[in-house]
Amino acid sequence: MDYQLNWRKLQQVGLNAYEARSYLVLMGHPRFKALELAARAHVPRQKIYEVLDSLVEKGFSQVVQEKTKLFSAVDPSLAIPGYLARRSKALHNEITEQARLASGLIEDLRAAFMEGQDGRGTLDFLSLVNDPTQTALHYRRMLTTVTESFCEFSREPFVVDPLDEQFVKDASARGVCCRLLIEASALNHHNRESLLEYRANRIEIRFFDRLPLKLALFDRKCGLIALLDPVLTRPSWTSVVFEHDGFGEAMAGLFESYWCRGKLEV
Repeated sequence: MDYQLNWRKLQQVGLNAYEARSYLVLMGHPRFKALELAARAHVPRQKIYEVLDSLVEKGFSQVVQEKTKLFSAVDPSLAIPGYLARRSKALHNEITEQARLASGLIEDLRAAFMEGQDGRGTLDFLSLVNDPTQTALHYRRMLTTVTESFCEFSREPFVVDPLDEQFVKDASARGVCCRLLIEASALNHHNRESLLEYRANRIEIRFFDRLPLKLALFDRKCGLIALLDPVLTRPSWTSVVFEHDGFGEAMAGLFESYWCRGKLEV
């Protein structure tokens, strides 16, 4: 057994260094007294009972009741899956509770946020977003409120793939004119299967060999532009969220110039 490798892997699974070392030593003998284990696993004597209690709680060790309390290892084929299952359930319950608390918190904080935004600054019609999750939230929020037109320059990498997005179909069903200009290299097998469905939902689709940026425009007045950072060696997109009639009109003109040159098939 590669002791050092397995010691590191047990820590990656979720044990601390003392627990991982103690469990590996426990596996080498049917049972140990606590202080015997402390000496062999190089765990401080004053720490060993805390370590063993934790291993028992996590399902990696069990107590053998004889004249003196002894400890033995639990079969790793039972200990590791059981520990991960309990941890997964605990995390799920924690996230569920956090989501429940957050639902009310969002409304309270949003009200306070909007009160604090009453005095508009000179650039309040523009905001920069670097987090992909927040970009997706802005995109979907605008899709749910668009009333007349939605058009998009679509290119990889996707935060939201417009050919796999229910809100696009929902907008079309409300009578919104939806047009997608897709960079040809972004079309994969899954997308091709979606084309017929989207066109059946009156969503217009064309293709262009190379698009200059990522753009989503709603009602010709608000939307998002995603720009590739030219400095970083690892590709990174920064989104500009805007709400400005003149800027929206300019972006609509840009879209139309590319749309007219787009192809129906690739």
